[in-house]
Amino acid sequence: MSDPTGFRVNPSILAADFVNMQAELARIDGADFVHVDVMDNHFVPNLTFGSQMVGRIQQTSPVPLDVHLMIDAPERWAPEYAELGAASVTFHLEAAAEPVALARRLREIGARAGVAVKPSTPVDGLYDVLDEFDQILVMTVEPGFGGQSFMPETMPKLRALSEEARRRGSAVWLQVDGGISASTIAQASEAGADTFVAGSAVFGSDDPDAAIRSLRAMASRAHRH
Repeated sequence: MSDPTGFRVNPSILAADFVNMQAELARIDGADFVHVDVMDNHFVPNLTFGSQMVGRIQQTSPVPLDVHLMIDAPERWAPEYAELGAASVTFHLEAAAEPVALARRLREIGARAGVAVKPSTPVDGLYDVLDEFDQILVMTVEPGFGGQSFMPETMPKLRALSEEARRRGSAVWLQVDGGISASTIAQASEAGADTFVAGSAVFGSDDPDAAIRSLRAMASRAHRH
């Protein structure tokens, strides 16, 4: 159920109850996508789950999957997630040997292709290849663990990316992930984000769908001003 203003809220299952995953997914049927973090304990110091678990989530989720691969060797593993039916597959620029070639492969399989950057990674190297990607994810925390505090120092990079995309007429989505809540979403929206990963701000709510609607509305208001 996408918002007509074009702002997307993708709840992160890192904040969900893993034991009751199917019930948790049913609580967010108003989301645009569900954000699924795959971590390998190499690229980041945490381990979540792999393709088998993501395949089960794909089978039971009422909304499409937005898979974020925080893993080494994405050329080897990313296509498998696209083949499982994930709507969007994002890999890290820092881990990819040939990011454009990998993005093209993901698109060939039928997934949206995303590329992510850590807080300290510059984005100007992506300017000339914006149209090779459907989504650019600017991490607003250091990747690896949920529940971290939003890093406002990443906003100038996001703003520059947004301005460059607008200048080039690019339709690329600009996603933020990390510490996104009612108190930070306006700041990210003002800087140019249109797609927001939120964990505890959604799953920690008594009514996750109401939380999603509220976050979307805040993002839309901030973007207009």
